[in-house]
Amino acid sequence: MKGKIVILGAGESGVGAALLAQKMQYAVFVSDSTTIKEEYKRELTEKGIRFEEGKHTETEILHADEIIKSPGIPEKAAIMKRIREKQIPVISEIEFAFRYKGKSKVIAITGSNGKTTTTALTFHICKHAGEDCAMVGNIGYSFAKQVVEDPKALYVVEVSSFQLDDIKTFKPDVAVLTNITEDHLDRYDYKLQNYVASKFRIAAYQTEEDVFIYNLDDETTMKNINTYPIKSTKAAITMSKELPQGAYLMNAKMHLKWKSEEMQMSVEDFAIKGKHNQYNSMAASMAATAIDIRKEKIREALQTFESLEHRMESVANIKGVEFINDSKATNVNSTWFALESMTKPIILILGGVDKGNDYSLLKELVKEKVKAIVCMGTDNRKIHEAFGDTVSLMVNTESAKEAVQAAFHFANKGDVVLLSPACASFDLFKNYEDRGKQFKQAVKNL
Repeated sequence: MKGKIVILGAGESGVGAALLAQKMQYAVFVSDSTTIKEEYKRELTEKGIRFEEGKHTETEILHADEIIKSPGIPEKAAIMKRIREKQIPVISEIEFAFRYKGKSKVIAITGSNGKTTTTALTFHICKHAGEDCAMVGNIGYSFAKQVVEDPKALYVVEVSSFQLDDIKTFKPDVAVLTNITEDHLDRYDYKLQNYVASKFRIAAYQTEEDVFIYNLDDETTMKNINTYPIKSTKAAITMSKELPQGAYLMNAKMHLKWKSEEMQMSVEDFAIKGKHNQYNSMAASMAATAIDIRKEKIREALQTFESLEHRMESVANIKGVEFINDSKATNVNSTWFALESMTKPIILILGGVDKGNDYSLLKELVKEKVKAIVCMGTDNRKIHEAFGDTVSLMVNTESAKEAVQAAFHFANKGDVVLLSPACASFDLFKNYEDRGKQFKQAVKNL
């Protein structure tokens, strides 16, 4: 045996890490302070991996040679303090998977907004071009489990800041940073700078051969890009000027320039609409270009991509009222993008668990486009304070069903009911997927 690895958290990433650690002949122990889902328990039991739930046994955990921590566990958890005191090395599951990926290439994507769409779009382009690839990470399938069960030549990895906090060698061939806005500040001592540093870690171990794609129009990124030593080749995306290398948008055309090649494509041909999706499309195209995918394959893929569930997903049109599910908007900026892309009058469903939100960002767009706000959460005070003087129609609801009925009541033909909560969902729902599904069900029941 190589030594003992303890895995904290038995969700998707924890179980994936356990399977990989076992395959690599470590002694493995999995510990989760809450109840483990049945499917994950079954996997661990079938493989004969030792685990505990509902507690953290310190004698077991503190004898580890290395600890793999699930992204959901904050540093301030009691067990983490004990681990840090004992100076046991802590890594994330993506770091562990990266160690054993062999010669495979990695495209890693992070950012406060747009990372899921950019990841899915990058994967769609690579798959369309015939690459042997998988989409893993924060998007829902464990990177480590993929390495164990079905290794690929290319991994497109969605990476959260929490996963980046615990990397030691993780070095993507192509790193994408879509943007940085205030999000998850509760985990970073309410200091934006700590969160920024975390996001820039995606390029921390890159070398000259690697590529770092960033958004020239994102203020926070640009303010900080020279603060962190980035050795990789930089490629920018922008809507504000022409670039000698990178992707830019001019006169409704995307220009992609890399090495000595150039491609142009009209934004009218993009399958996904809205300004934010033009950024996502440029980032994904640039990532694909950086691993030498042919231009015509990129062009075809951008025309055939279908948008994601819970991200500006059109649900139904009832009596001339359109219903859109944007449950994945768990922060203010995501909601800003959703409002920005709308052309019809909006009934907006907002609310949930507030992560230190600054709603003033939405003020102008709400004034211009929103005729009613339906709050859906256990504590809606901040929303009332922020928009009470801008929107005269505001109600509180405590379920997706109630929220949908209230919104439909306020809507006239030609309006759009938009679920774009700007908050996490854990007060009334399991997660944003559950919130989106309940919303869609409530719309179908109208």
